[in-house]
Amino acid sequence: MTFYVYMLKSLEIEKSKTYVGYTNNIQKRLLKHNNNKGAKSTKGRKWAVIYKRYFKTKSAAMSYEYRLKNDKKKRLKLKKNENLGFTSL
Repeated sequence: MTFYVYMLKSLEIEKSKTYVGYTNNIQKRLLKHNNNKGAKSTKGRKWAVIYKRYFKTKSAAMSYEYRLKNDKKKRLKLKKNENLGFTSL
């Protein structure tokens, strides 16, 4: 099974936020976020995927998700270069 680490960007123009998570189905997960059934911090906003990276194991994805969530510089860089963020392992 393939797992993804993804970063979402809120579609609000004035106060854009990002969210990082992992899943095995990005389309289904994005739909949940946009229908207020995702993570608590994503409720009430509309989101777009700006970065995704796939992994062969859940543990590898979870490890990278943890690092990305805590690396504010990398998140800011990915947010600025959102069209360059589709990579794989």
